[in-house]
Amino acid sequence: MKKTNTLISRPLIWLFLLTVSLSVFAAEKTPEELKDLEMNPILGTQVSLDTEFQNEDGKMVKLRSYFDGKRPVALIMNYYECPMLCGLVLNAARDSFQDMDWKPGENFQIITVSINPKEEYTLAAAKKESILGSIEKKEYVEPMRSSWHFLVGKKENSEKLAQEIGFKYKYIPEEKQYAHGAAMFLLSPTGKLTRVLFGMNFAPRDLKLGLLEASEGKVGTIAEKLLLFCYHYDPKGNQYAILATNVMKLGGAITVMVLGFAYLLLFLRKRRKG
Repeated sequence: MKKTNTLISRPLIWLFLLTVSLSVFAAEKTPEELKDLEMNPILGTQVSLDTEFQNEDGKMVKLRSYFDGKRPVALIMNYYECPMLCGLVLNAARDSFQDMDWKPGENFQIITVSINPKEEYTLAAAKKESILGSIEKKEYVEPMRSSWHFLVGKKENSEKLAQEIGFKYKYIPEEKQYAHGAAMFLLSPTGKLTRVLFGMNFAPRDLKLGLLEASEGKVGTIAEKLLLFCYHYDPKGNQYAILATNVMKLGGAITVMVLGFAYLLLFLRKRRKG
């Protein structure tokens, strides 16, 4: 019996040590490129509606033109030449918008704003056509065409909007790309930030409830944040590093505790039998 317990406990010991090592690795310092990028939006903040951008048709517009006092607005900030993450966020948003029983244009508006001041409106137009061309439910194409607006603008205007909604980003010269988080910001019909959906998966039910709250001007609560950082695309390896440091730390800590408790139980049982 003692031999059996020893055979059982040894693999657990090695697994425990491996988990500890992984947890230590996950708990290492956040890379310099990702520091100061945690989004901290202040719900209830009023967005400056006179901030000016250029739409996909090349026309200069103010944010005010998308807030009619009746329909809420879903806002996504990224950039159109982003190698991977931005496209994933836009595709996830596209899927959620067409899986809702609320229709864009009829019940809400959508705005995508580029954080790259070097991008021109022609690139915004190309991105819009790409998104529209990938819509599976064809009855949603025209509603999204008229209600999903792709904007570019001056550096100071993009930074101003990002600061107001708590969206942080940083340009990495070595990589020639931006590091930033993934989220969708929901604003009331008058431009007040009411809720933030973090990550790249926007459940249609959550999105609808968030838009419903926004339409009524209710300010939600941020209960959980899943931070996905857009960072370091390797074109040679066709790989994109998506880091969720906080999640790794939490998962590692929980695993260590569970395995440690299991090993302790086996040790105590072996000691009693020995």
